[in-house]
Amino acid sequence: MADRQVDTAEMEQVGPTTRRRQLGLRLLALREEAGLSAGAAGERAGVSQATVSRYERGHGNVRWNQVEALCRVYGTTDEETQELISLAKNSKATEGWWVPYAGRLSRPMRLLLAIEDEASRVEQYAAGVVPGLLQTLEYAKAIKQTPGSTIPPEDVDEYLAMRMHRQQILDRTTPPAFRVVLDESVLRRVVGDPETTARQLDHLLSRGAEPNITLQVLPFAQGVYAAALGNVIVYGGADPSLDVIFIETAGGSLFLEEPEARQVYAQGLAFLREEALDPDASAQLIAEARSSHLRKKRKK
Repeated sequence: MADRQVDTAEMEQVGPTTRRRQLGLRLLALREEAGLSAGAAGERAGVSQATVSRYERGHGNVRWNQVEALCRVYGTTDEETQELISLAKNSKATEGWWVPYAGRLSRPMRLLLAIEDEASRVEQYAAGVVPGLLQTLEYAKAIKQTPGSTIPPEDVDEYLAMRMHRQQILDRTTPPAFRVVLDESVLRRVVGDPETTARQLDHLLSRGAEPNITLQVLPFAQGVYAAALGNVIVYGGADPSLDVIFIETAGGSLFLEEPEARQVYAQGLAFLREEALDPDASAQLIAEARSSHLRKKRKK
C-alpha cells in the first residue's frame, strides 16, 4: 500500500482520536482492496459487522487482537500488521480536560473538543463573532442567546469556564498554528457595549502578535465572496487527509471528512487568505475599529 509509515515518535504527537481515525482509514482501505464487505470481513475474522464498521469510522476504543485478526484476513505484511496493532494499542480514549463537563455537552461538542485538543493546525473563517478561541470572558458573556435555547442560569458560569478553558491550547509550550480570517463585520458589531467590544479588539491585537497566530481581516471594500458565506473551522495536523471540517449552524453541527469536502474548504480558505489584508494591515484595521467603538462611547 501507499500509506505512509507510522512510527512511535509520530504517535506521541497525536491523541487517541487521531490515532483511531488513522487506523480506521487504513482498515477501510485494506478491506476495499481485499474486495470484502464489512460483514464478510467480520465473519472471517470472528468479529461482528458492527465492530468492523465502528473501527473503520474511528469510533470508540479498539481491541488490538481484533485488528490483528482483520489484518490476517486482509493479508497484510508482518510490518504493516505491527504498525496497525501499535495504532490500536495507543488509541485508547483518555480523559480529556472536558470530561467534568461531559454530562452537559452534546456528542458533537465532545467530539469537537477531542479533535481540537489534538490538532496542531487550526484554520478558521469567522463572519459573525470573534472565534471562541480568541474571545474574552466579558465578550462571551455578552453574546445574546437564541430564545428557546438559552443555557439555564445555573449552568452559565460552568459553560463559560469551559469556553475559556478551550483557549489554553494556544498557550501550550508547542501550541497549534492558528490562522484566522475575520470578516470586517466582526470588528464593527457592538457586542455588549462599545467598551466591551473595544477591550475584545485589544485582546485580538495582543493575541495576533503571537508567533503561532495569524489574524487577517476581509474588509468590506473587497465585496462578497461565495467562500465567505458561513463560519468554518478546519482542524488538522501533519497529514491533511485527516483534516476535519467543522461547521456550526442553527440546526446543529456538521463534521465533514470526505476528500472532496477537504479540497473545497482548503481552496476556499486559501482564497480568502489571499484576498484578505495582510496581518500588519489587518492589525491597523482592528486598531481603527477599536478607536471607532470608543468614540461612539464618548458620544453617548
